[in-house]
Amino acid sequence: MAAAAAATFNSTTPIRKPSSISPLPISKLILPFAFNPKKPCSLHISNSLSKPASTTTASPATTEKFSFSRFAPDQPRKGADILVEALEREGVKDVFAYPGGASMEIHQALTRSNIIRNVLPRHEQGGVFAAEGYARASGLPGVCIATSGPGATNLVSGLADALLDSVPIVAITGQVPRRMIGTDAFQETPIVEVTRSITKHNYLVLDVDDIPRIFREAFFLATSGRPGPVLIDIPKDIQQQLAVPNWDVPMKLPGYLSRLPKNPNELHLEQIVRLISESKKPVLYVGGGCLNSSEELRRFVELTGIPVASTLMGLGAFPVGDELSLQMLGMHGTVYANYAVDKSDLLLAFGVRFDDRVTGKLEAFASRAKIVHIDIDSAEIGKNKQPHVSVCGDVKVALQGINKILESRGAKGKMDFRAWRVELNEQKMNNPLSFKTFGEAIPPQYAIQVLDELTDGNAIVSTGVGQHQMWAAQFYKYKRPRQWLTSGGLGAMGFGLPAAIGASVANPDAIVVDIDGDGSFIMNVQELATIRVENLPIKIMLLNNQHLGMVVQWEDRFYKANRAHTYLGDPSNESEIFPNMLKFADACGIPAARVTRKDDLRAAIQKMLDTPGPYLLDVIVPHQEHVLPMIPSGGAFKDVITEGKAGVAVMTQELFLSVLLRSSPDMSALISELGSGVSSLAAFDDAIGKTGQFDSQEEKDVQARAGRNSYEPIMQPATNAKAWREELNEQKVKYPLTLNTSGEEILLQYAIQGGLGAMGASIANSDVIAMDMDGDEAHRAHPSLGDPLKESEILSDMWKFAEACGIPASHVTRKDDVRAAIQDLACWM
Repeated sequence: MAAAAAATFNSTTPIRKPSSISPLPISKLILPFAFNPKKPCSLHISNSLSKPASTTTASPATTEKFSFSRFAPDQPRKGADILVEALEREGVKDVFAYPGGASMEIHQALTRSNIIRNVLPRHEQGGVFAAEGYARASGLPGVCIATSGPGATNLVSGLADALLDSVPIVAITGQVPRRMIGTDAFQETPIVEVTRSITKHNYLVLDVDDIPRIFREAFFLATSGRPGPVLIDIPKDIQQQLAVPNWDVPMKLPGYLSRLPKNPNELHLEQIVRLISESKKPVLYVGGGCLNSSEELRRFVELTGIPVASTLMGLGAFPVGDELSLQMLGMHGTVYANYAVDKSDLLLAFGVRFDDRVTGKLEAFASRAKIVHIDIDSAEIGKNKQPHVSVCGDVKVALQGINKILESRGAKGKMDFRAWRVELNEQKMNNPLSFKTFGEAIPPQYAIQVLDELTDGNAIVSTGVGQHQMWAAQFYKYKRPRQWLTSGGLGAMGFGLPAAIGASVANPDAIVVDIDGDGSFIMNVQELATIRVENLPIKIMLLNNQHLGMVVQWEDRFYKANRAHTYLGDPSNESEIFPNMLKFADACGIPAARVTRKDDLRAAIQKMLDTPGPYLLDVIVPHQEHVLPMIPSGGAFKDVITEGKAGVAVMTQELFLSVLLRSSPDMSALISELGSGVSSLAAFDDAIGKTGQFDSQEEKDVQARAGRNSYEPIMQPATNAKAWREELNEQKVKYPLTLNTSGEEILLQYAIQGGLGAMGASIANSDVIAMDMDGDEAHRAHPSLGDPLKESEILSDMWKFAEACGIPASHVTRKDDVRAAIQDLACWM
């Protein structure tokens, strides 16, 4: 993107020479780089190329004066502590970080901070989506931290999502030590290369002295121009190295700063005002670029009386309930919004990128209109649709200039678009958003309408991706910006629940509702544990239709209703809701309820809103409902679909009654099926018991094939191998694997000896704890996945997760009961 930072390569001598050479004793964990006496350069990698620059540039924007540090000005400290203080100096109060081997130093440093709170996600993808939710809901940059390798790659979807939706986040990843980079070390991935095309900018830190400057630049890059994600990859030895930071080093972004948009030319703004005054049917097409200019946009509409159509990302920039709002346009936009664009003679495109889900067939989109395009990213101007007048700049500044011109001319009330508004109001009357009812079944659109009424349109709403997302965009009346959080450009399922976490952390007093579908929800269902531990008052309204609803809709429309792996329930028992979402919530100690009848819905939603803390409401809805209106992909306004497709099944009252009468699953058939495997398991154990004879038999076979003449050469290595085995056996006797018994507690090693292959998520961070004990005197830095307020209880109850999916499960807590429990497990195999 045009606002991406230029790549710079710093080969000059760092400002603080002594900062990387500590007068204190050097730890054995610090990498001295003795083989290279020169200080390593800092490598900056970007997805935009420009000439290297060696000049420094003072920051055009300064943060508030940082008045507190845990260290004396000349006191050496670890790179990880410099990193954390850099975050504090940027005003960071909350991060979403999951620990691992390469990021442990950062977590240890976070525990020494009195300013930053870590919200521990249960998956790195949950962490980056939570950081996005935080940024989208607050307008501040979100921060997430992950370890190297798989931890870093788990951030990829979130980074791509943030880039497409212009969300400011700073992602920090641990990396293997510098000397191991490029050696295919354990948990090494070249995350800078992996994320090059899905970040606005990224860094690989190779000098501890660069940390203050890099973090200052990263936050500036993430929030300036067109916002986006910035990644900082920092090797573990850099985190451990002692240094004295220089906080006054200026940023080095001359190329980027030179490309930042300037204030708009007043002549261009005058030309826009002239086009408005000459038009008869103008319409505003506003997107996510207007979220920071809502006040100016409202004033512009007040002065001109021009109707407003919003993109999916622009919802809330102008109040949806206003009489001049046309709501959303595009593939699933209102008929009247798309009609307005199709018939308009002037299209004012503010903060938009003419996305394919909005335009459909480009040649037919706004074909009668002159187009004015204002956007902060020069790469978007003319990329998809050529404008007649364009302004590359901040929409907020441009609108301020336009409003000033209109006010100076006394424009309010003088522009007469009444005939145009009457024409559009007729379209609103003739083509309202509507839905069908199926007896007592709950229409999903109705559920969102009721939620809107009971929250008075004031909730912060997050969603997953699919039909529920579109219905939430259509039927909830957003009043202000940053109230609507959804994955627009990438369309990432699993976004809703962690995004709600970020929004709730940023707005602890707000009503936050995740309107989710069963397909999206289950992709990050583990974040229920985070919600419970942090006691976030997030409400989850799950529109559960047991299908991938949007894919089913396209199957119905374009594939003759042939079902191709879109059913998410249990095919052997379709009358039962599967999985049982209530048990997922129960496993994490979250109250939950299910509602199946329309008459019971309002009371159920009210109870959800009234219940303190988190709550899950499982709303059972028919899967046959389609999101309408719909303009098929690549189509034009004339192709809009407003009615249900003939031949598509609708839910009958009889089918709905069968949903109401769902019975508990009968496990006897499953038990019988699994029980047949016991004899084969015994046979397998018997085969394992005989493998000790394999080597000797193989040796005999080799000797027999070799013949008498070649027997001696083969025998010599075998004799050496025998001595070698004896030597290793002595080591086995001398250093056996042991375990320390502690009363009735079950030790992991003892359980495995008994035949249990894994203990589940309760031991997921045992490696991190072991490393803590070795390197930091057993100081715990975010490794616990349980509830710190109820450490005597297991969170999450994994056996309840299994039960939610109809899988037999139990748990055992006493050592004396382990063998019998494992024997019971074997009986199910």
